Amino acid sequence: MTFLSRKADYALLILWYLHKNQDGASAREIAEQFNLSKPFVANILKELCGKHFLHSQRGVHGGYTLARSVETISLGELIESLEEDFRFAECAGNDAVEASCSISPVCPVKNPIQEVHHRIRAVLDGLTLAELFRSPSTACGGANQLVHVSLAVRDPSMQIVSE
Repeated sequence: MTFLSRKADYALLILWYLHKNQDGASAREIAEQFNLSKPFVANILKELCGKHFLHSQRGVHGGYTLARSVETISLGELIESLEEDFRFAECAGNDAVEASCSISPVCPVKNPIQEVHHRIRAVLDGLTLAELFRSPSTACGGANQLVHVSLAVRDPSMQIVSE
């Protein structure tokens, strides 16, 4: 089981590439950079434009550019926009599925699973793409920071400190 869908994974690659190439790029250029299917990249680019993450320009000098700064986009926002109903488990955050589950009224793990979902969402919502796109030398510190953030989500009395 993977946590990120292939579409979300490719969207991250696309956004990283456009962040690093602020003048923009074409679908062909991005697909070639990562050896990906051009039609799949084009579909993701179109969706990212529709969700207002990117701008597109047609023509000879056309291509795609970021519509928003990566400092203003959280990983949670991106995943939620690409996945129709992002959740950790079927019963997490979806009343319709919970109502259709025959053991929901007596399920001993429903509430803890929903809490896990909320904690994961809090971490994803608190992580910007700018933090994710940092260079590898600073990314390790960022990963360590995520551990502290996730612990603080569990226990709000914890202070988050950089190491």
